Amino acid sequence: MPESILHNVTHTPLASLCLIVFFLAYTLVIAEEFIQLRKSKPVMVASGLMWLLVAFIASQQGAQAQHIVNTAIEEYLYQFGALFLFITVAMTYINAMEDRNIFQALRSWLVKLGLNYRQLFWITGFIAFFISAIADNLTTALAMSAVIIAVGKEKPKFVVLACINLVVAANAGGVFTPFGDITTLMVWQAGILPIGKFTSLFFPALINFVVPAICMHFALPKGAPTPIKEFIRPIRGGMWIVFLFLLTIFTTVVMHHFLHLPPVIGMMLGLGYLQFFAYYTKKSPRVELFDVFPMLQRIEWDTLLFFYGIILCVGALGTLGYLSSLSTILYQDLGRMLGTLNLSVIHTEIHTATLANSIIGLISAVIDNIPVMFSVITMRPTMPENQWLLVTLTTGVGGSLLSIGSAAGIALMGQARKRYTFFSHLKWTWAIALGYIASISFHLWWN
Repeated sequence: MPESILHNVTHTPLASLCLIVFFLAYTLVIAEEFIQLRKSKPVMVASGLMWLLVAFIASQQGAQAQHIVNTAIEEYLYQFGALFLFITVAMTYINAMEDRNIFQALRSWLVKLGLNYRQLFWITGFIAFFISAIADNLTTALAMSAVIIAVGKEKPKFVVLACINLVVAANAGGVFTPFGDITTLMVWQAGILPIGKFTSLFFPALINFVVPAICMHFALPKGAPTPIKEFIRPIRGGMWIVFLFLLTIFTTVVMHHFLHLPPVIGMMLGLGYLQFFAYYTKKSPRVELFDVFPMLQRIEWDTLLFFYGIILCVGALGTLGYLSSLSTILYQDLGRMLGTLNLSVIHTEIHTATLANSIIGLISAVIDNIPVMFSVITMRPTMPENQWLLVTLTTGVGGSLLSIGSAAGIALMGQARKRYTFFSHLKWTWAIALGYIASISFHLWWN
């Protein structure tokens, strides 16, 4: 049993109450569009109540259990702190580029090319798919969403569909390289799969993105953005900020890939680049004055606080042992059930792993994929490489099924507030599910 899990508490009344609090909070998050309650509020309250219950349960089991709780909460706070700083830097750069008219200039350029809404939909999707294989899906989604919002400000329907497409593309693009997503990185660093194996997920990931995109294509508004009479140019110094943002991504990838430093270290170094640039603008009359701190003030705090609440909520469930129990049910109990169907041992193992790994992807649409994958790796079920590739695929793309299922979706709900929402995404879950099924089927045949 992992040392971060309390012993035999999942069936106690207080643990069950903890589970109820979690689902009530998620219900309020889903209903945000109708009750006008910011999504961060219910999960922040729920996280506090859940850890209060966890701590009370641990106090009844002695000092060792209390130590487990303290260690676990420190680990989850570290996870949030790293994610908080990462998103802060990414959003600061995006705000800085918006302040310097970078996205308005890009919109002018795209419109000047004569591209219609459908062409823009596919171009932004493919760009997100390939960039997220190098940068992370969160940064990719934030950067590309600013372009989508600028281009489609006259067509809210285009913004909604393009944001959905962006979430699916960014999540899919992150699974065929070990540094495109945290879950792929976890599998690689655990020594389960060599680095070259991940590229075999390229075509399943591409199918996962293309199938729902084709379905949404026909619902896109016809025509093109209104032609711009005067081409908008970036404010002087704007292209330097773009260069520094690309340098930040490059620095983050290199430091993480070769030196195994957490990605947040590279991002914070990138914020230092931006601060020195701001100092340069104060000294140089050739560049318009720029200040970093107003960009920090414009960060979407509701999104950041939602991440805090959800990481702590899921962490409480993991500490109580619910995630470990879920892994046991999927990889052991499910196999015993299939064994009663008189299949051969080999077929039973294959069917169990395929079904379990497919269900894991569906679970990651509700529960964050990082603790889900952590539970799977901790259990280390006996599976061939193609099944480890399958669970890497499903946990990476399963979060696309719901807007709250991935960091990219949560961030975009903040960026495109009141346009891209939980229910606007849910209307196209059927199309994303088709892509999910198609990608799994192709993987099982291809790999």
